[in-house]
Amino acid sequence: MIGIITMHYRPAVVQPPYLSNDQSSARTLLLEESHFTGLESSGMPESPNVVIYSRKGCHLCEVVKESLTKLSRRGGFTWREIDVDTDSDLRRQFNDEVPVVFIDGRKAFKYRMDEREFLRKLAS
Repeated sequence: MIGIITMHYRPAVVQPPYLSNDQSSARTLLLEESHFTGLESSGMPESPNVVIYSRKGCHLCEVVKESLTKLSRRGGFTWREIDVDTDSDLRRQFNDEVPVVFIDGRKAFKYRMDEREFLRKLAS
């Protein structure tokens, strides 16, 4: 189920207590408050956290990233990429086992990713 968050912005005027009403017009600060409607009542879960561990020059990584880009356009999730070669611990952990896709902190795919299976795992 995909939910929609409606955001309403209402400017709030903040006046430091040490300023009189005359001075406040010159030094009024405008802040934006965001108000989310229906978030608490709908019980809508947060968007899944999808992470792909990859490296430059990896053909399989490019294929999986293309699939993630295509699927994310439908909505329901966003994803981020982490290059394992930027951190020695990650390089040791994943070595040549890239790409690796995690959904909400759990390893979901290694080397290849089936799009239908990805959507099934994303929904569960």
